Amino acid sequence: MRCVWLLPLCVMLAPFAKAQPGPKISLVIVQGEGAINNVRQRTARQPIVQVEDENHKPVAGAAVVFTLPDQGAGGVFADGSHTLTAMTDKAGRAVARGFRPNNIEGQYQIHVSASSRGQTANAVIGQNNSATAAAVAAGGGISGRLIAVLAVGAAATAAGVVAATRGGQASAPNTATTVAAGTGSVGPPR
Repeated sequence: MRCVWLLPLCVMLAPFAKAQPGPKISLVIVQGEGAINNVRQRTARQPIVQVEDENHKPVAGAAVVFTLPDQGAGGVFADGSHTLTAMTDKAGRAVARGFRPNNIEGQYQIHVSASSRGQTANAVIGQNNSATAAAVAAGGGISGRLIAVLAVGAAATAAGVVAATRGGQASAPNTATTVAAGTGSVGPPR
């Protein structure tokens, strides 16, 4: 703190000094990037971001603003608005709670801005609204890979039934069908 002598007084200049900004901050997308939201069920993956300082430590108490498009594919927050402000928790995370996709299919971007102690950071979260089977799987918690395995399994079962009913006579099939989860392959009859 500097002291300037004016007349017989020492005037302290510290209260008049310009506040120094805090350490630089950055935004890390934790959840929501590339999400496919189900417009039929109006389910979505809530965007989550983490605010970090220049040493990659979480920044608690930062203000984070999530902004959705005003037109086209996108959605609204719980109060029906296109903007939501959230504060980061002690882990530096902010959640866009109450996000619901609208019924318009297509890609869009959620703009995110964080500010803390005079510093700001920006990020963009890309998402997609869809009414296809992939969106149903994403909204229902079933992976696209699992749907493919189930579809292959159903086809293999149908093939076994056809093989078992040759010429209108029912006979016990002498083949074994194998469906392996995660590989998406079906073994041939042995």
